[in-house]
Amino acid sequence: MVRFKNRYVLCEVLSDDPRCRQCIEERAVGLAVRDAIGRVHGDYGLACCSISFTVKYLNAYTGTVLLRCRKDAYRLLCSALPFVRHLESRNQRYPCALNTLHVGGTIRTCQKFLIQYNRRQLLMLLQNCTNEEERQCIQKSLLSCSLTEEQSQSGDEEDDDGTE
Repeated sequence: MVRFKNRYVLCEVLSDDPRCRQCIEERAVGLAVRDAIGRVHGDYGLACCSISFTVKYLNAYTGTVLLRCRKDAYRLLCSALPFVRHLESRNQRYPCALNTLHVGGTIRTCQKFLIQYNRRQLLMLLQNCTNEEERQCIQKSLLSCSLTEEQSQSGDEEDDDGTE
């Protein structure tokens, strides 16, 4: 049995419209990324990236997206992400952009990076606080940032480790 290695690309959905983040779905992100790959790299790039391409995680509140693709095609995926200009969801078209934050070999490394990234963002917010109540709320959020492993997640990660 051959083990297929994957890469996980952690992205952030950037949009001026706050409704965009709450209305996006995994299917819409997947279709938009596939469309961008097809436009940029043609049929060859689309075929290379579509073999094991999936949207593994989407957090609509923070605008965080985790994409999985084969190890040999992750550069094609990353080079096509800036060409995603809109997401279609529920017959609405929302202008947005995808910003690549991190490329990792496992979901766990992406989670660790995301925790550090969120801490840095919260520290920047802490510096811009105007009153003491906001400061206390952000400090509480900073102290609660941690990576906890649940029983159900540990079983899922074994399946996503690359064995197909």
